Amino acid sequence: MNGRLPACDGTVSHLGRLAGRAGARYPADVPTLVLLRHGESAWNAENRFTGWVDVDLTRTGEDEARAAGELIGAASGLTVDVVHTSVLTRAVRSADLALSAAGRSYVPVRRHWRLNERHYGALQGLDKKETAAAHGAEQVKLWRRSYSTRPPEVARDSEHHPANDPRYRLVPPTALPATECLEDVVRRLVPYYVDAIAPELLSGLTVLVVAHGNSLRALEKEIEHISDEEIVDLDIPTGAPRVYELDESLEVRESYYLGDPEKLRAAAEAVARQAG
Repeated sequence: MNGRLPACDGTVSHLGRLAGRAGARYPADVPTLVLLRHGESAWNAENRFTGWVDVDLTRTGEDEARAAGELIGAASGLTVDVVHTSVLTRAVRSADLALSAAGRSYVPVRRHWRLNERHYGALQGLDKKETAAAHGAEQVKLWRRSYSTRPPEVARDSEHHPANDPRYRLVPPTALPATECLEDVVRRLVPYYVDAIAPELLSGLTVLVVAHGNSLRALEKEIEHISDEEIVDLDIPTGAPRVYELDESLEVRESYYLGDPEKLRAAAEAVARQAG
């Protein structure tokens, strides 16, 4: 299986074309998108490849999600209207904790597998340092950070293949990946952004997306027009809300993180230091 997934039925192939058509009808308010990587998970703490494996947050991760929600709730003029998450527990719980801390537990939450983390194939569950020792640091770096190189596929009968997970029973088996590179994540995520998120932004809603390191890297690549070469160096800290103020065509007018800059820098450096 090549891991390249089909677009949603009826989707526009690029978000800019949708925004261009709807821009003339957009109200005066600035479209606002907030991106939040889930808090630390159990396998983040253990430095293991996680991907689509459903692990929970650590206590640190829970605290990160609450702190992110407090930042969002305290930000002047920032009122979340709707939330999108993946179907993985660490993102779902981070969204719930953040919304509660922000005083917005009642807003609609939409969950979709297209916001899932990148599928790491046969690497899922493996210790990153041990994998680097076995295969070489350069190979693991290529699997982890290259834009278009996929790790080895997970076996179809493995518990880590999504076709064996009941939460994907309504997804066509041919759409479920056995492994993915970041390019594959971009292909599966952008149609969801176009179909589900962009129309809400264009209608004047403030949208919060709570997802994963690689699904958010894929979304930021599209929103910020980051090149294939530059995206490999983008590190997204856990529990750090990133705000995008957009124009009527959903182009970025301004972007910034909420929170202490030194803490954010340290968190991003910690992500970059992971051995795989």
